[in-house]
Amino acid sequence: MKTIKLLLIEDDEQMADLLKRFLEENAMQVSHVIRPSQALAILEVESFELIILDLSLPEMDGLELCSRIRETSDIHIIISSARSDLNDKLVGFENGADDYLPKPYSPRELLARIKTILRRQGAKDEPEEQGRFVVDEDSTQILLDGSVLKLTLAEYQILKLLIKKTNQTVSREEIANSIDSHRFDSGVESINILIGRIRKKLDAKKYDAFIETVRGIGYRFVEK
Repeated sequence: MKTIKLLLIEDDEQMADLLKRFLEENAMQVSHVIRPSQALAILEVESFELIILDLSLPEMDGLELCSRIRETSDIHIIISSARSDLNDKLVGFENGADDYLPKPYSPRELLARIKTILRRQGAKDEPEEQGRFVVDEDSTQILLDGSVLKLTLAEYQILKLLIKKTNQTVSREEIANSIDSHRFDSGVESINILIGRIRKKLDAKKYDAFIETVRGIGYRFVEK
């Protein structure tokens, strides 16, 4: 079995030791750092499948660190935080997080979230084409005109669903139920944020494809 490499960014050393021991008992290799500067340095020289990121860190807030990481990497990010502000969760999604796990939580719940995010990497389905888009479930990627779109897992899952239902209206509830990269427990706002992130990535490349809002219902993917 392949060992999964994780980076744990957590300043609570007691909690970090507990999580590290538990995850390593479950065939995962965990590197632990406390400071954002250490995280950014290690990411320059090592590759990881996933980051577990606390928000209350020395030197830099975790949300800012999440944004910094996302500028150069598509690595999966789970935010782990004792902060109860709903805005933190929404900003986390805006900054590219795949999941948000409020403290306190059990190591088993964290493990379940990690497995949920990573399990699609083992899929062996053939690429599915829809016009200029190619949904490659083997590599968990979407290509447009032969170029890979830089998407987080949640963005990938939403865009895949919309592409498969081109020209059909898809409700926010269906979108929420179709993605397994985070718990849909913050209302429609998190879905709206993820759609906004996808739109920016499409518009930034000036592609002739966009996501329409169907007021009061959800969204519709239209390729022109």
